[in-house]
Amino acid sequence: MKIGYEAKRIFHNKTGLGNYSRDLIRILSTYYPSNTYFLYNPKPSEKNLFNSVKTNIKECLPKSSFYKMFYNLWRQKGIVGDVVADNIQIYHGLSGEIPLGIKKTPVKTIVTIHDLIFLRFPAFYSFFDRNIHFLKFKHAAKKADIIIAISEQTKKDVVKYLKVEADKIKVVYQGCHADFKKEYSEEEKATVLAKYSIPESFILNVGTIEERKNVLSVVKAIQNIDTHLVIVGGKTQYTKKVTQYIKNYKMENKVSFLKGLTTQELAILYQSAQIFIYPSLFEGFGIPIIEALYCKTPVITSKKGCFSEAGGPHSIYITPTDSREIAFHIRQLLSDKNLRNSITEKGFEYAQRFNDDVIAKEVHQIYQSLV
Repeated sequence: MKIGYEAKRIFHNKTGLGNYSRDLIRILSTYYPSNTYFLYNPKPSEKNLFNSVKTNIKECLPKSSFYKMFYNLWRQKGIVGDVVADNIQIYHGLSGEIPLGIKKTPVKTIVTIHDLIFLRFPAFYSFFDRNIHFLKFKHAAKKADIIIAISEQTKKDVVKYLKVEADKIKVVYQGCHADFKKEYSEEEKATVLAKYSIPESFILNVGTIEERKNVLSVVKAIQNIDTHLVIVGGKTQYTKKVTQYIKNYKMENKVSFLKGLTTQELAILYQSAQIFIYPSLFEGFGIPIIEALYCKTPVITSKKGCFSEAGGPHSIYITPTDSREIAFHIRQLLSDKNLRNSITEKGFEYAQRFNDDVIAKEVHQIYQSLV
């Protein structure tokens, strides 16, 4: 098969949607090498996020000088002519969008929808962004032949908010980067901890430091606990609220902020942490939870939503805004090594459902159903 992909985030996005897109192409091209994978990239990238020597992966840029200049217009509409010229059989929009006019061609279409947080929590988005997102997602959901949702929670939201029939939606979970599935030596762990001045005993939080991720609840929870919190993620305006609380309660020596780590360094931090804590208010899925499970780190995360889909039956679930409840479970895990070991072993077993071969097979079966 010849399969085309909206590849902006593969080449230009370092985190969430970019990681999903890169991992999907990596595993499909590995497990189904007879297909050709066309990555439609609106403009050249200097970030060096995706390099492949595989002959079955092809990067496709705008061909005309007009679309090279107006690359967003190419991505939204002009790309259709290139997709048809390349004899693409299936076009897969990896981040909630498919181009205008593609429905009028013989090309079959799939769109992955990760979440509809902009509809569930509109206060976190500007009026302009909310409406643009809605129009793009509504168009893609209506026109695509099949929708892939990354969790049962997202499937429910697509049915509710975009008014799509449930049988049009297939749930395929995300996996994670291979670096999180490796085991690292004590020497490698010591090197990373020394590089970033992290103590041997610490708990870990990973994700953009924004209000929805709710890390302030963890800061409050550890205020009277003898532990150290490492927060890994990009900063937003919400970070000021977090750092001000830390300053007010003289907790500067109890919290570290990191960003710009390599994937391997992040994996080593997971494996070195005593606890991974993720008190997000809402997610489409929660990849950091999967990363922690593969790294054999016990997980504390939020009740309801998609979190139990990612964390499985043996992770610990809390009310994300209840710092006392969070503190109780942190103390419980820190004081009980046997409990930590039990949770990590069972969590690692649960994580095997997110292995590359499982995900590749499920996505490829969806492709085959269209051709």
